[in-house]
Amino acid sequence: MINMTQEEIINAVKAQGVLPLFYNEDKELCIQITQTLYSAGIRVIEFTNRGEAAFENFKALVALKQSALPDLVLAVGTIRTAEQATKFINAGADFLISPVFDATVCDVAYLHKVLWIPGCMTPTEIHVAENAGCKLVKLFPGNVLGVEFLSAIKELFPNMLFMPTGGVDVSEASIGAWYKAGVCAVGLGSKLISKELLAKKDYTTIGNLTRQAMDIAAAVKK
Repeated sequence: MINMTQEEIINAVKAQGVLPLFYNEDKELCIQITQTLYSAGIRVIEFTNRGEAAFENFKALVALKQSALPDLVLAVGTIRTAEQATKFINAGADFLISPVFDATVCDVAYLHKVLWIPGCMTPTEIHVAENAGCKLVKLFPGNVLGVEFLSAIKELFPNMLFMPTGGVDVSEASIGAWYKAGVCAVGLGSKLISKELLAKKDYTTIGNLTRQAMDIAAAVKK
């Protein structure tokens, strides 16, 4: 794992403004995507645990990081059980992201002193996450909740940081609307690393879109 505190990782996510996330069964494709994102300026990436090859491919990304990308912060996403959390922490995950709030995952992260970002969809879930010590939550699915949801509840949680994932487009209108509502960063998955681009292995376009997303985030934050 990288030698950064939980606060430093959160600050790195905030500074980057966007958090790319992806999964693919092809190990070499995962390596190419990671290298493309890194070359575009990304230093924090979420690899999602969404398929049978996830663990082996994640280990390949950890090896890539250790050999060539030492300042990369590598998260594993879609963690829903304590077993998954322990397995990926031991494999080298710098932090964990979940689509839900799960108390057992929370306990594993706490015991390992690893940052955990749970997914929340209701004020109650956000409240539970805050009481468990979470400083940043993922609003998921963002396309269902919408910016109006965050605008409506943000004053209830003045000390909580929010990051939507799902439905965020690489556009000033979409990213700008979320920032105006009060997020600290946005998660970008299929809108950035689409199936079409992956099928064509169009790493150039993925890199260009990544730089565009980072530029938009930097501009709207101001």
